[in-house]
Formats: sequence, C-alpha cells, structure tokens
Amino acid sequence: MPPAIETAGLTKSYGSVRVLDSLDLRVDTGTVFALLGPNGAGKTTTVRILTTLTAPDGGHARVAGHDVVAERRAVRRAISLTGQYAAVDETLTGAENLRLAARLSGLPRRAAARRADELLERFGLTGARDRRTAAYSGGMRRRLDLAAGLVRDPGTTRVVFLDEPTTGLDPRSRQELWDVVRELSGHGTTVFLTTQYLEEADRLAHRIAVLGGGRTLAEGTAEELKNRYAGHRLDLVARDRDAYLRLTPHATAHTPATLTLGVPTDGSAAHVRTLLDALDPHRTDIERFTLHSATLDDVFLALTGPDGTEKEPSHV
Repeated sequence: MPPAIETAGLTKSYGSVRVLDSLDLRVDTGTVFALLGPNGAGKTTTVRILTTLTAPDGGHARVAGHDVVAERRAVRRAISLTGQYAAVDETLTGAENLRLAARLSGLPRRAAARRADELLERFGLTGARDRRTAAYSGGMRRRLDLAAGLVRDPGTTRVVFLDEPTTGLDPRSRQELWDVVRELSGHGTTVFLTTQYLEEADRLAHRIAVLGGGRTLAEGTAEELKNRYAGHRLDLVARDRDAYLRLTPHATAHTPATLTLGVPTDGSAAHVRTLLDALDPHRTDIERFTLHSATLDDVFLALTGPDGTEKEPSHV
C-alpha cells in the first residue's frame, strides 16, 4: 500500500529561524506514528504543514495520496486534526458540540444527530451528553474534541493528527485516550501523534521519529531505537573502595560517591550471569546489582542536546 504520509526535503523558516531543515518522513497506512522532540524542535510546524494550515518553503509532502499544497481540499477531506488544546464550546452540551461539528462538516440534520449519538457512545460520553462541557473534566473534553474530529463518515477519515493530545491530562484520562488511539489504529486509521511523553510513544507507536533542529535525528521502532542508541546496562555497587577500583576499567559509567559502575549488557539472563562471573569470579567485589533497561528517555537524551538539536557524534 502507498504510504499514508510522505515528506521529502520539507523546509520551513520563520524569519531567520529555520524550523524544518529538509525533513524526510514516511508513515505506513494503518499505523501509529509518533514524532518526538523538545519544544521548538518543529513538531507542531510539521503537523500544520501536513494538515494544510501552513505552506512549506520547500520540499514536498503528500497525505492520503494528495499533495498538501496542490490538493489542499482533498487532503482536508481525508484527515482529522486534534490540536494541543481542546477546541470545544463550553456553553454547549457534549451532544450539541458534536451535532454542530457534524452539521458544519456537511451532514444533514438527522444524520448529524445519529453520528453524534454514535460518537458519544464510542468515546464513553453518553452519560454526560446533556451536560454543558464547561463541567467536563480535562479527559472528557479531550475525548469530545477527538470525537468532533471524526464526525464525518468514518470511511472518509484516513489519517488522524494528534498534536500533543494528552498534555495536562491526569494518568487515567491519558490511559483513556490511549485506548481510543489503539481503537482507531485497529480499524485501519493512520494516527500521526506528536508528544513529549516518551512512555506514550513507547506504548502506542509502531514507529517513532526523534526530531531535533528541524530534522529527523533517528527513526525506528521503540526497541530498535533503544538497542541502537541506549542499550541495557548492568549497574554494579562495589563492596568497598578497593573493589570499585578493580572493577572500574570494565565499566562505561562511573559514580565514585556511591561506588556504582555501569557495564553494557544485552539484558539477557545468560549475559548478566556471564558478566557477573567474569567481573567478580570470587564473588567478593560486587555487593549488589541492578539491570537498567533502556527507555526512550535514554534514547532522547542520547540524541538531543538541551536546545533540541543533535548532539555531536562523540556524545552519542
């Protein structure tokens, strides 16, 4: 199948600031794709270009098979966008918000009412349908906002863009939104997600790209990125200072204050046993150990500096 989203050499500047610098992306149809990056890395600008809200300065982008510049209307008919903040009318009820969104999207009155009822049930909001959204929790507003983006015929919404959708939500509300994302993907909808919550990308995304300085620093599955840029580490606590000094040449991470050293490992039980036997054959130098499993946080920190740009290769 052709990709749901494809960009080549995408560039965008605001004044003298280059926000996107020859960005290349490919998102397979029916997958969840997460774009990670610190503030200012270019995530929201990328979403704005892909959803036709901003024109690129250079390069090309296609969404659902349509060029985002030459075929803006076709792109808009194929997508849904949920921004960083819930865009619901707090003076209306949940049902009224959805009926309004459906009518604005072109559905007749009766069809709009039916679609609103379907979405209220799908997003767990039926019990609050007649309550003004000003009284909704943050998670409920977020679910209603996402539902409003799906009011059209489900078969016509091929790509859903979620720009930092769980910012500010409590853990329960975040989990509820994750369930919605999984459901969308399970029905064949492509989900393009930007987030600063690395756990979110780890749990949801089929593929992840790390953005820094307006370009892709790394891309792959969560496991591929962890293995490539972070790996596992065996953290050892030496029994005393002399033991610490004996173990030091074998370690890649050193914390003298706590007599702790880090040794690379593939994380398997067999390799951990082999390492411990090799480093401490008499079982006198190591007091205790902890297996540190690689996380996307480790990947992120390995790839990006404090300003969101790529680190020098020697630091990776």
